[in-house]
Amino acid sequence: MNDWPEGWSGDNRGGGYGHGSAGARPDARAMRQVQRGPAASPRGVPQQPSYNDGYGQGAGGGEPYDSGYNTGQVYGSPGGSGGGHDGYAGGRGERPAPNWRKRIKWTAISVVTVLVATTIGTYFWADSKLNREVDLSKVIDRPDEGEGTNYLIVGSDSRAGLSDEQKKELHTGSAEGKRTDSMMILHTGSNGPTLISLPRDSNVTIPTFVGSESGKTYKSTGRQVKLNAAYAEDGPELLVRTVEANTGLRIDHYVEIGFAGFANIVDAVGGVEIDIPKGGMKDTKSGADFEEGKQTLNGEESLAFVRTRYALARSDLDRTKNQQKFLAALASQTATPSTVLNPFKLYPTMSAGLDTLIVDEDMGLFDLADMFWAMKGVTSGDGKSINMPISGNAANGNLQWDTTKVKKLVEELRNDDAVTVSDS
Repeated sequence: MNDWPEGWSGDNRGGGYGHGSAGARPDARAMRQVQRGPAASPRGVPQQPSYNDGYGQGAGGGEPYDSGYNTGQVYGSPGGSGGGHDGYAGGRGERPAPNWRKRIKWTAISVVTVLVATTIGTYFWADSKLNREVDLSKVIDRPDEGEGTNYLIVGSDSRAGLSDEQKKELHTGSAEGKRTDSMMILHTGSNGPTLISLPRDSNVTIPTFVGSESGKTYKSTGRQVKLNAAYAEDGPELLVRTVEANTGLRIDHYVEIGFAGFANIVDAVGGVEIDIPKGGMKDTKSGADFEEGKQTLNGEESLAFVRTRYALARSDLDRTKNQQKFLAALASQTATPSTVLNPFKLYPTMSAGLDTLIVDEDMGLFDLADMFWAMKGVTSGDGKSINMPISGNAANGNLQWDTTKVKKLVEELRNDDAVTVSDS
């Protein structure tokens, strides 16, 4: 009786495998068994040979076939077609080391691309929101251009966009139309910014002008009025014409903001810190009711602060000082990293300001930025703020400018010299 499985014999075991035999034989890989050492064969089954017993030898001999199973290597030797135990199944080899230099390069390119795209998008968005409604080409007989840039900044008492409830809260009243509540000239140049307040009760002569709507020429009759009457008569163009004619200083850009816009900007930046002078401030007409000392004012309170004049000793002259003080503080606070680097605060602030600003047709965002940083410079001590020098009252009761000081001040501004004129 043959102990080998059916179809097997001793000759099969030694003669056919690896020697070109045409006889069928099992796949050696399918019959693998791991040889870990001598062991007794089960009864009736002869001990199986190891794979090092000559299996797979060619006719010429050579090295015996070694699958690696007898060493515990499951997937074959490293580098073989089956892949090594240190590689990936399927023969893909080792994962290449990450190229950190390349990754950093492309990350930097991506970040820069996003920043550039965001900056460009923000520029066009902001530029589209500017209300360029004032045509300075309608202003006639203008003074020669000087060094530096002169901005006429106007705070109007326009109630546009305010509900009846808001008018009540802001103590603005319900007067139709709009008038100038404050006027300032901001000069920027090589000697630091200079901010000059023009009291609205200043006595001025209405010059010959061309109507902004009618296009008709109105000859001067020597009529003397308060400065804010020029704006009420024919708007920004006549105001610019009147300021230029009475000072001899050319105005390069015009910027106007109304009550609602002013309050919205303050609220967008989270309020503005102001130091209320000793004794506090209370004015039923403007709504001001402040204790002395440092405090943060919201939009409604800020508007009351800059409009108060009846509670002040020198009325409009003291009010212009408070307006300078407040606008400089607002510019300084808006330029802080917590606003500039925070898109959730920066965009609402920009939107609140740009939506309500009225500027001249040639005003650009870079001009607006120049004005903004100059206002901040006044606060930081890099600039100077004064009232237009006053010599007393005119015969009609209006505030009369000191013509000698005004002439010298205008000369210094036109030549972009350091301002030496004071308002006292």
